[in-house]
Amino acid sequence: MIRAARTTTTALALAVALLPAAPAVADHDPAAARTTTATSATPHLDAVEQTLRQVSPGLEGPVWERTDGNQLDASTPGGADWLIQTPGCWGDATCADRPGTRRLLAKTTEDIARARRSVDISTLAPFPDGAFQDAIVAGLKASAEAGNRLEVRILVGAAPIYHANVRPSAYRDELVTKLGPAARSITLNVASATTSKTAFSWNHSKLLVVDGTSVMTGGINSWKKDYLDTAHPVADVNLALTGPAAASASKYLDTLWDWTCRNKNNWASVWFAASNGADCKPTLPRDQAVTGRAAGGASGGGQGVPVIAVGGLGVGIRESDPTSPFRPTLPTASDTKCVVGLPDRTNADRDYDTVNPEESALRTLVASARGHIEISQQDMNATCPPLPRYDIRLYDALADRLAAGVKVRIVVSDPANRGAVGSGGGYSQIKSLNEISDVLRGRLTALTGDRGRAQAALCSGLQLASFRSAQSPTWADGHPYAQHHKLVSVDGSAFYIGSKNLYPAWLQDFGYVVQSPAAAQQLTDGLLAPQWQYSRATATYDYERRICQA
Repeated sequence: MIRAARTTTTALALAVALLPAAPAVADHDPAAARTTTATSATPHLDAVEQTLRQVSPGLEGPVWERTDGNQLDASTPGGADWLIQTPGCWGDATCADRPGTRRLLAKTTEDIARARRSVDISTLAPFPDGAFQDAIVAGLKASAEAGNRLEVRILVGAAPIYHANVRPSAYRDELVTKLGPAARSITLNVASATTSKTAFSWNHSKLLVVDGTSVMTGGINSWKKDYLDTAHPVADVNLALTGPAAASASKYLDTLWDWTCRNKNNWASVWFAASNGADCKPTLPRDQAVTGRAAGGASGGGQGVPVIAVGGLGVGIRESDPTSPFRPTLPTASDTKCVVGLPDRTNADRDYDTVNPEESALRTLVASARGHIEISQQDMNATCPPLPRYDIRLYDALADRLAAGVKVRIVVSDPANRGAVGSGGGYSQIKSLNEISDVLRGRLTALTGDRGRAQAALCSGLQLASFRSAQSPTWADGHPYAQHHKLVSVDGSAFYIGSKNLYPAWLQDFGYVVQSPAAAQQLTDGLLAPQWQYSRATATYDYERRICQA
């Protein structure tokens, strides 16, 4: 069934074929799909939405949701600084001026200062520190001094052992001290959680949601040593938006906090602390968000930006979506499994698919491309062992698009960053870009049946490079450039920005698929074009310059 579907030129039919099969898919009419994608103003979002309704129908609302009526939250109408980059010093290897980082910290304070009821923060442990923490505290103080009484949740995902000393009670006490008298008007919930130690699962989302009406999210961790107090800061990206899609993020965090509160007395999974005698809060008070288009409903006059919020629950929160009709035929490859007996949830676990719809969404977004794909990631391949080496269906989607003549650009973190996590190390999991091109060639060979045709498709359609943000091969202090983006863009029309990596990782993650040619152009101008300007010097494949590494 998968091979038959690959002969179809319809991106939507391809997207369905790359996902697990179900009776509803078998009844799918390719002619109807061609009509839908040809006439719709949002073909990429439509494809992703259709996939999500097939894979995870029971998670609509708390884990994924489509809305209209959103606005990308720039400082001026039509501005491009809704795209928040760290450090933002393109072309400067000394990185003396960091406008993106300044924008991130200032907007953190501004958004929180406008809070009237609630502030919701999630990130990867350790807790926000340095200027990140200062920005949060300044915003909370400003809101409290304006007479607001706030409920605040801060949730970090904790890797076992590595984050054993991340103590919510100590962080709560530190915040209370820094808040001073304002702490009396602010109720804190602070938690560190690991949903499954054996499956390597914990929160990895990076969210700041204010009153359920504004949100910032992406890949940026609030770690001063990696982003601020260093001469070699991590390159990363968030987006900011307002509207009903922010409420979607609130619902997602409620899902994580519901599990956290139910497990707050299980010290092996959750460490919890609160201020002002508060109990654990599975929900927060919020302003009434402007109602946008419900998925499948009327468009509301076409106002604002259409967005799909989509997350994943990793392992340990829910076993499956019992309403999902999927009975998948899962793909196989000989080189993905690295540890005998460890389940390959990415490639061989139907139930995992149903509670992690973001993975299916990203594969579908890639598969929906008709002209070009830009991928900017930390990595495409995982640390193996303990995780599977790569996502077979994702690589198959890329192989199919390359075989169809779609141009594909992939930029990943410099493999020289391979090493221990933190402070410039641990921002690559591969030793060479060949690890990516070898997998692509292998999947193209499986698709076409001919290694020569596979290599020809790579040479005619692939650009593959490691990240640089200036002409120099390293930062001025000699450290390699580290990239932590989680970004996929297709056809200059739709893109994903969030916390979900394209390599196998069984975490709780969240992001947005946005369809807006105007915003996609701003993304190209502000990030993708300068990135390629400096990174292409490292390319092992570049069809434009006829660089083709065998």
